[in-house]
Amino acid sequence: VSGVTADHDTATAFASAWRRRTGAGVELSWEGRLHRLDALVPTRVVAGRVAVGWDRAEVVRWCEDFCVAVGEAPAASWAESRFADKEFTFWETPSDGLVAMAGTTPMLAGMVRVDPVYTPTHLRGRGYAGAVTTAVTRAALEAGATDVVLFTDPHNPTSNALYRRIGYVPIAEFTGYDFTVLEER
Repeated sequence: VSGVTADHDTATAFASAWRRRTGAGVELSWEGRLHRLDALVPTRVVAGRVAVGWDRAEVVRWCEDFCVAVGEAPAASWAESRFADKEFTFWETPSDGLVAMAGTTPMLAGMVRVDPVYTPTHLRGRGYAGAVTTAVTRAALEAGATDVVLFTDPHNPTSNALYRRIGYVPIAEFTGYDFTVLEER
């Protein structure tokens, strides 16, 4: 077992038991806050529209930029990435072109997960992430989703506040631990 990711209490209990049982080192590798849409809040959406006509190379580049921004190691290939099975939506403005992106998972048992949401650094703070997240959330609901969820970095007050304004509520804290084998002496 190379690690565990679960709700905080479960992951922490498992990591502690694994350390006791195997002597493995345990390193915190990820923290996330799971949010579930309560009700989509009608908000003023910044001027723009869902973009059409972008290509796969653009999605790949933006996903790579997202990984860099959040400190995530890139996958060896697109097919091996956590993004390959997602559908992507871009937000576009007449003046700046593509300004934000959101991915969504295929619906499974009525649930869609929004992931990733990305706005390039120089375009942040203008409401573009909120606009594209609102657009993909609305599309998921219109497609029949009964649950729309997303994860945030619990230490990022900007994204946590944004998703609350849109209508998402935090429901659980998640933690990931990596396990390492300690060298025998």
